[in-house]
Amino acid sequence: MTDQPTSAIGDAAKPPVVGRAAFQTELDRLRAREKAHTREGDAIAAARRRLPMVDVDPRTPLIGADGPVPLIDVFDGRSQLIAYFHMWHTGRPAAEQCEGCTFNSSHVTELAYLHSRDVGYAVFAEGPYEEASRYREFMGYPVPWYSVPHESVDRLIADRHFGILACYLRDGDQVYETYWTTGRGNEAMAPSYGLLDRTVYGRQERWEDSPEGWPRRWGSKGGQFQGDDGRPAAQGPRVQAGRDDDLGPMPDGWTRCSCPLHAGPATS
Repeated sequence: MTDQPTSAIGDAAKPPVVGRAAFQTELDRLRAREKAHTREGDAIAAARRRLPMVDVDPRTPLIGADGPVPLIDVFDGRSQLIAYFHMWHTGRPAAEQCEGCTFNSSHVTELAYLHSRDVGYAVFAEGPYEEASRYREFMGYPVPWYSVPHESVDRLIADRHFGILACYLRDGDQVYETYWTTGRGNEAMAPSYGLLDRTVYGRQERWEDSPEGWPRRWGSKGGQFQGDDGRPAAQGPRVQAGRDDDLGPMPDGWTRCSCPLHAGPATS
């Protein structure tokens, strides 16, 4: 199936029209399922809180604006930390950076509610700090950003991959990892999907179970996070506002990313 042009949504099939009473009857039937879904989510969260944890070296170095920073300092005195591990295509321009990671990171802009629960938040970028910090500035991300140097990747990633969301607990001078997820688990970061799921046409992605004639414009390999210009969609307003998206020359000591994961279009 080929991608549909944006205008195609106006020609898409539509639900039947009924009276208010009939509409409410169907909605009430659905609401019972929604409430059951919410209660199951609460039960899963309760099980998540009972998971064991694994220790992490608190001195694991990261790179911040002022140079090396140990992991424990990223907590900024708080007892918990949530970190998103942002994929990075080293040496590539802003337009070719990861659509999925840009999608996720663009939603997390207000940390006051996390801080009120003694929880910090930071982005741990896979690439060199010089590039990542310029991308953060271009995107206007307000949250703390750090780069993960090569010597720290194994300690934090531990045979996984960038694109994960991880939670940590600090107990005095010790740090523990308490949870991690990736893929659709990262949707907790992005309320756009939760809002789209409540609209009649949903996410308009081809995997969705939708009636015949519903728009299905996007797949699920990264293109669903792109704008019509092929860039990560969240970059569009920044470019239109005249922000400089030049990430500068590739820093010394780094090589242009050519691993299979990053050889094609940026995905997460």
